[in-house]
Amino acid sequence: MTPLILSKFGIWTLATVDYISLIAAGTNAFNGALLARRPDHYKHFTVAGVTILAIAGGIGGGIVRDILVNKVPAPLENPWYLIVCLAVVTVALVVEYYSEQRFKDGLFQFMTAFSLPWYAIVGAQAALAAHLGYAAAVLIGIIATTAGRWIIDVACNVIPKQLVRGEFFVTAAALTGIAYVVCDQALGLPVVASTAIAFVVGFGFRLLSQFLGWEEWEPWEPTALDTGEKARKTLGEGLQAEVDRPAR
Repeated sequence: MTPLILSKFGIWTLATVDYISLIAAGTNAFNGALLARRPDHYKHFTVAGVTILAIAGGIGGGIVRDILVNKVPAPLENPWYLIVCLAVVTVALVVEYYSEQRFKDGLFQFMTAFSLPWYAIVGAQAALAAHLGYAAAVLIGIIATTAGRWIIDVACNVIPKQLVRGEFFVTAAALTGIAYVVCDQALGLPVVASTAIAFVVGFGFRLLSQFLGWEEWEPWEPTALDTGEKARKTLGEGLQAEVDRPAR
């Protein structure tokens, strides 16, 4: 039972779905802190600035998800979300500081793959619990997955990741949501089993896309646009380059 003094700060208890949502918030906040420190996003942010961006990236998806299903956002009710986000931001800044460039790019790519499926899963869970249709469950999963990244990109004056070519960011979220809906609704599997299978589908597809350099399809360039595009390394190339780079 929660002590009276702690109950004044919010709801401290967690159900199974809440633990999954907390993992989503924490992994995305960690990823958000690394993203805010990347050269293509960094704008001389203070420690408070990086923390705010990371928290926005961590809980943004959950807030949007809950608003869409007409609920009070869980991060506003349960203090654990803020506590976990602050803890992982601290860890991310320590890792980022001591690693310099070594392992930074590879760690970021890995974390984008690892963090991606969680909000797709909890988004689908929330939609199904609200008795919405299967298509809505997958759609809310996609929105919950990508909302945090959208907030950080816009705040950093960068084109949102969802709109440009990359390693199947949105598609991986969609596949995760579909996998969860199939396991939960069609096969009748328990929440934990459905979550595990959906996570493997989303994480595996995203990781494979990063290793093999698979990217979303892009329509032909406008005739007047012929400036080219900066080449991106696959996850394997990024990790190999970091292994070969001398430590500080």
